[in-house]
Parts: sequence; structure tokens; C-alpha cells
Amino acid sequence: MSSGRWSRYVLFSAVTVLFSPAAWLSPVLAEEPAEAEPVIETREVVVSATKTPVPVSQVTSAVEVITEEDLKRRQIRTVVDALRLSQGLTVFSNGGPGTNATVRIRGSNADQVLVLIDGAVMNSATSGVFNFANLTTDNIERIEILRGAQSMLWGADAMGGVINITTKKGTGAPSVSAFSEYGSFSSVREGGQVLGKKGPFDVSAALSRWDYTGFSTVNYRRGASERDGFHNWQASTRVGVALPHDGRLDLNFRLLQGRVNLDNGSSPGFDVLGSFNNSQQFVYSASYKQPITAWWNQDLTLSRQTEVLDFEPGTTRRNVSTGAVSRPTSNPSRINTLANRIEWQHNFQVSKPLLLSGGYQFRDQQGENFDMRTGATTINNRMVTSHAGFAQAQLNLWDRVFGTAGVRQDEYNVFGSATTYRTTGGYLHQETGTKIRSSYATGFRAPTINQLFSPTQGFGNPNLKPERSQSMDIGVDQYLFNNRVTLSGGYFWNRFRDMIVAQQTVDVCGVTGVTVNSCAQNIGTVVTKGWEASVKYAVVRDLPLVKSLDVQAQYTNTLTRNLSQQPGNRAPRTPVDQWSLIVSYQPIDPVRVNLEGRYVGSRFDDVNNRQQMRAFDVWNLSATYDVTSRIQTYVRAENIFDEKYEELMFYGTMGRSIFAGLRMNYDAK
Repeated sequence: MSSGRWSRYVLFSAVTVLFSPAAWLSPVLAEEPAEAEPVIETREVVVSATKTPVPVSQVTSAVEVITEEDLKRRQIRTVVDALRLSQGLTVFSNGGPGTNATVRIRGSNADQVLVLIDGAVMNSATSGVFNFANLTTDNIERIEILRGAQSMLWGADAMGGVINITTKKGTGAPSVSAFSEYGSFSSVREGGQVLGKKGPFDVSAALSRWDYTGFSTVNYRRGASERDGFHNWQASTRVGVALPHDGRLDLNFRLLQGRVNLDNGSSPGFDVLGSFNNSQQFVYSASYKQPITAWWNQDLTLSRQTEVLDFEPGTTRRNVSTGAVSRPTSNPSRINTLANRIEWQHNFQVSKPLLLSGGYQFRDQQGENFDMRTGATTINNRMVTSHAGFAQAQLNLWDRVFGTAGVRQDEYNVFGSATTYRTTGGYLHQETGTKIRSSYATGFRAPTINQLFSPTQGFGNPNLKPERSQSMDIGVDQYLFNNRVTLSGGYFWNRFRDMIVAQQTVDVCGVTGVTVNSCAQNIGTVVTKGWEASVKYAVVRDLPLVKSLDVQAQYTNTLTRNLSQQPGNRAPRTPVDQWSLIVSYQPIDPVRVNLEGRYVGSRFDDVNNRQQMRAFDVWNLSATYDVTSRIQTYVRAENIFDEKYEELMFYGTMGRSIFAGLRMNYDAK
């Protein structure tokens, strides 16, 4: 049987389980009959949607939460792998682990998605994009994904959405854990963690490394033969102190260091010898939360993120189609970036149904670029700074009617001001567990340092305006069987205008009377729309040979249209159809098996819609066995049907591969 037929067979089997009468009756069979009860509030809360803790059943935004338990249960190594199966996200990388990996939300560009780690802005000051390549899941407690324009609360870069990542908090008795893993392509991972709480202090600290030496960045099926390595170090700490009068101080640090060998995927693709990227990022942040009165509390956040990125073009390159050998045309370079953020927020509980929030934010982004061969500075130390004030009102009537409304004003040193606003509403019918939610918002993205000041081909344009957007969605969430089943569906629409694109022009970008090949201008307009649907179902609990069975699935339909440069064309690299499926089966307490698959529909790799890429589906299988309460073994098989596909044209992806590991923990009490 072919791999495609096997994939469809697995999918059919999973869907059969999901929708079979026995499965839907399992909540009745496994529990005593009981009278209908109102929906019970889930303990899970969301912070990103309002910058205050809100129970997930009261959130009026489109949001998804990935917890530490989800990451461990599915044996996920990197954050980008966790995001691949998320609702409304398009995730692609330029090759294997360690290569450039970016995320888009609902058809937005990657530089329109704001990424934060413990309150620190991770988007590059020069490119505007956060590269997820070096971010592993070690010591991460939760990932919140907020879809739609969020500039009212989060400012620039959030016009497509927000990905907010939080480091784990130390809890319980002090403990020490370690893991070691080996697998295909000479992959070796190992690391350890210290975790615990003592009196008013709690600590979480982790260190890990990952070496990967047997993978070609350009697709080996196209003729690439050189193997490219990846070497990663990750360190993180979170130290918390409980202060008097319910106050709290958190100090966070994270190191992301990675070196990856590269190939050149420009058509038709080149196998490059000696080319690499070497990145080192330091992330520091501190937060201070303190109630001032019974109705007034404040939250102060300070953060700094720095990166040094070295690029080496290599010594020789071989055309994978013709075999011709030549020298790379680029020079070695170094990019230094820095991002500072200060935010001070105050929350006032005016009355039981009304919460008012207001705050101030300062952002400072700096960047410079050096040509390491000539010693020339291609971009001097440039700075983009902003001051912002925001205000928001949250309404909660009888735990049934919810609403938010807010406005924000940003002032930038490079282009002036930007005003954004957002309003949301929702209604929860507790007797049936039905929630209706909707939102409308405006967003903006400030020009990056590269777009403003890059001298390459006259690209930089200091007269750029910010990109702007309008965003709306409406959705329904249905909770059934005491929250064992959650159904969700909705429609979304976005309009991105004044988008910064490169175009041949005269008398712009500071090159008077000369036609430049690539000049940044505000001429792009793109509309995206579509619908989303998802289901989470705790199918079985505590039956013979089925300790638990959980199913999670989502589907996203995204239609994009370029209304400016290529009228009617689809936006590049955004598929119309995507879906994912996660099945977690625990037959007995020590054993758990997970099956996960994703489908990515056909898409175009270019703005002209000439380079079409075929659809693909990839399936992974993992299993864990708890030998004792302190020792766990696991195995993970990826691309089990050996799907031959490319996420981006000419770049390689893993074939069938397997990884096995051992985890140990020790309670130091």
C-alpha cells in the first residue's frame, strides 16, 4: 500500500473513532447519570488577550493555548514544531532543524506577528521577523497564540497576531531532572533542569544542547550531497520572589545559541561548502506585580533582547542541476541588534462588572550591519524608538455578557504617530455551554531598520509610513459533557494596506535621478479571509484498557488576494487549506501513544503565482513508558510514511526518521 493510501487510512480510522456512536456515548457509559449543570469554569486562564487573567470560557478573542503538558506528552523538541499544528498558523522553514523558521497568522506576513518571551520582544530590529530556529521547548510553561490584529494592547508588529511564550515557574519540592536522546541524522540531545520552591522563593533553571550533523539544507532529492550540521545551546532561568501584600517579582533569563550550515535555495539551488549562520541571543526580563489597594494593582515589565548574527557565505558552491562550481557572491557579515521594552500597567476594578486598565510603553530597537571582508559598515548603528499610551475597559455582566474596548496612541521617532483601537464582545449561555464571540480591530507595523536605512541597491527609504490593517472575526465555542468536548468555529477577515514592498523606481530612496532596482515603498494591499473549525474531545476516561483517549483536530481555510502589485493573485506561501489531527491514547497508567498529522494544501512560492508547490501530509508517532516514577523512556517516529515534500521550494525536509530517549528526575526534598 502506498504512503498516501496509508495516510488516508490512518485519518479515516481516527475520524471513525471520533464520530462513532460508541465514542460519543462514552461520557454516558463512563459516568453515573446526572442532572444537567451549568458549564463549570475551566481553571485555564488567558493573559495575552487583555493583559489581565481571564478564564478561557470568558475570552472574546480567537486564542489557543499550548501548555507544558501538551509539549511533554507529544515529545515536541522545538516551539516551531508545536506551532505547525496550531489553528490559523502557517509555519515553514528553510531546510532542517536550525534553519530559518517563521510563522504567519491568518495570511499575514511573518514580520506582522509579534513574538514575546517573558515580556521581551523577540522580533529582529533589522528584519522585523523572529526566527524560531534556535528556540527549543526546554523550560517553557505555556504558549499563548492570539489571532487577529492586537496592536491596541501590544503595539507595532502585532497587526497579524501575537505569540506569547512564558518560562516555567518553580513549584513544589526541589527536584532535578535530566534527559538524553539519540536518533536519525546523527541527532544527539541532552539537558537538565532544576526546579522547586522554598519559602518565598521559587526557581526554574534549565540547560540543554543539540547536535545534528546528517542533513542537507537544499533538498538532497534535487542533487545536493553535502551534509549540513546544526549545533544548539539553550539556557534559561526564572527566579520568583513572593513579596508582602500579594506582590511578586520575577527575574528571567534565556540564552539561544545556534550554528547551522547553509545551502543556497535560490532557483535552481546550490550545494554550498562552508556557509553558516552563527546566532547568539540573550533575553533578559523582569516583572513586578503589586496590588496597591483592594481595587487597584500595577504591573511593571522591563526587558532587553540582544542578538549577534554572523553569516559566512562559504568557499565554493555547486549548482545542483548543472553541477557547475563557482564562488559565492556574498561577503561575510555581522548583524548586531538590540530591543528594549518598558511597560507599566495599572488596573482598576471600578465595580464588580467593570475593569479599567491603562498603561505606558517605551520601545527601543537598534541595529547595525558590518561587512566582515572589507570592514565597512553597511548600516550604521540606527535606532527606532517609540512611546505609547493605551487604555482598555473590560465588562463582565453576570458571567454571561463580556466585552472589551480600548484605544492606543504610539509616537515614533522615524515616521510620527499611529492610533489603533479594538473592541470585542461575547455572550456565554451557561445552560447550554454556548459562547458567541466577535472582535474588530485596527493594527499597524512600524518600518524596520533595513526598510528605512539599508543601502543595498538603494533599498532603504526614510520616508516610509507604517503598514496598517483592519481585522474582524466572529466565532462560536460550544462546551459539552462538562467540558469534555469543545467545538469551535468562526470566520475572519483582514485587510492589510500600505504594505512595504520593493519596486523599481526613480528619485526615491535617496538616489536622485537614478533608477534603483529595489526600493521600499508603501504600495501593497492584501485581503485575507477564511474560516476556522476545531474540536477537542476527551473521548474516554478510565475504562478497561483505555485509561484515556483524547482527540484534537483543526481545519483552517484561508483565501488571500493581492490587490496592488499582482491584482487577484494569491499571497505567496499561504495555502488555502490546512488541517491537523492529534490523537493521544493511554491504555494503562505507564504507557501513552500519540499520533499527530498535518496537511498543507497547494500554494505558490512567489508573488507572481508561477512557482506552485504541491500539497502534502506528514504523520508522526510517539510513545512513552514510565519505567518507575522517576524514569521514563520514549520513542518518536517522524514522517512515518516517508512523504517526499518541500515546505519551501528547493529546501529539504526530513524523510522517515526515529529518535529514542530517556528522562530521569530526582526529588531532592
